[in-house]
Amino acid sequence: MPFIIALLGLVLAAGVWAWRIRMAAQVSRDLADMAGDVISAARRLGFRRRLNVHPVESIEEPALAIAGIGIAFLELSSLPTAEQQKQLGDSIARNCNESQTRADELMIVGRWLVSECKGPQTAIPRLTKRLYQLDKTAFQPLLSVLDDVGQAGGSLSPRQRDALDEVSRGMKLS
Repeated sequence: MPFIIALLGLVLAAGVWAWRIRMAAQVSRDLADMAGDVISAARRLGFRRRLNVHPVESIEEPALAIAGIGIAFLELSSLPTAEQQKQLGDSIARNCNESQTRADELMIVGRWLVSECKGPQTAIPRLTKRLYQLDKTAFQPLLSVLDDVGQAGGSLSPRQRDALDEVSRGMKLS
């Protein structure tokens, strides 16, 4: 009897380890798929990263900078919900005159740009500066997107209010 219990224990332990290995493989496949999504979205948008230059400085279209600022602004209050991200995508499509598919791609690459800036607080001034360099009149679509993001989350957090001040300084409004 003790032999059977020990054998069952070994089979159970082997099963648990096999399940954990399978789950780890699934997580690594998911991460690889996410990296592939970023790369393919960047290619479809025509984004080219230049050597020895921060990725934000490689942005060539204002809609991508607006998407990155919108993502960073959304993340300043808390972890964004799927509903808030959908509203951000709709707002980018509407205010930047983009298709919904392209707005989703802009958000994917924008999220990557925010992570390359080491977080939303450092991303907002850097992306705003780049947006101002690309299009000095892009404040209105940016403001509309940020307004939609603020309404999606209810009220603005103190960090979001500070970010609005940072955006106005970056767009040379104050």
